Amino acid sequence: MATKAVTDDSFAADVLGSDKPVLVDFWADWCGPCKMIAPALEEISDELAEQVTIAKVDIMENTDIAAKYGVQSIPLMVLFKNGEPVAQKLGAAPKSQLKGWLESVL
Repeated sequence: MATKAVTDDSFAADVLGSDKPVLVDFWADWCGPCKMIAPALEEISDELAEQVTIAKVDIMENTDIAAKYGVQSIPLMVLFKNGEPVAQKLGAAPKSQLKGWLESVL
């Protein structure tokens, strides 16, 4: 299952209303580290599809959500469970570290 693009308009339904945890990757097209971790997040999305949905929010196109959650640096990954942010990770990391972190907070 590939990562899911989420917008200001779809955030409530896609993330807050999800019946399983959602990892939201706040990113932007001009962000080099964001582009570096994108392939790893795609792979993790496939590997952990039963446990978590991985969503991507482009902060340049979806400023309301970015502002609501105080996104000041990217890439920022925030894990939501039952509509609440429960963990976050700032910055790029190798796939093994990203997956290990995600599994530890799920």
